[in-house]
Amino acid sequence: MTGAVIRVLIADDENLLRSAIASLLDMSEELAIVAQACDGAEAVALAAEHDPDVVVLDVEMPRLDGLEAARRIIARRPEQAVVLLTRHARAGVLRTALAAGVRGFLPKSVDPGELERAIVHVHGGRRWIDADISAAAMMDDCPLTDRELDVLRLTTEGLSVREISDRVHLASGTVRNYLSSAMQKTGAPSRHVAARIATERGWL
Repeated sequence: MTGAVIRVLIADDENLLRSAIASLLDMSEELAIVAQACDGAEAVALAAEHDPDVVVLDVEMPRLDGLEAARRIIARRPEQAVVLLTRHARAGVLRTALAAGVRGFLPKSVDPGELERAIVHVHGGRRWIDADISAAAMMDDCPLTDRELDVLRLTTEGLSVREISDRVHLASGTVRNYLSSAMQKTGAPSRHVAARIATERGWL
């Protein structure tokens, strides 16, 4: 092995799985697990505390999901290498992750050896995207615009139209127009149903 050991933070709310992944990765001569988090909020805090070389996040976690945790970690440290693991490899999630600056995206069923190679790869400044997820993204048929996705994403957080307008810095009428358009495109009777459909299709 050449060069310094790659310091890794891993976050997953499934304690047994997180511990198993951490133990396997820690056996590598190239990697060292410096911290483990049980949810997205703890991952953000530990990333700030330890400044790991690579952060490995489960997409689906309580308090903060992996995507939001990744956004906050990268916002604080733009050069941070982040790898996301997901049980449900949806194309829309991949698009959102790449837009947030995530470098790696793999299914949770990934072989430990491939995960190790991916960590080393993204630490070198490159991307590592699972082939099946990448192929699905190329066939993504999402009809919604980025703005429509933004307002639906905030709808899933339980925000009112007024709160959404404040968050995206748009007039309430404009937000309603985006929501109405999203409802028409998804065939949904309400913005909440439209948000659910978009989530199920992997667009959010």
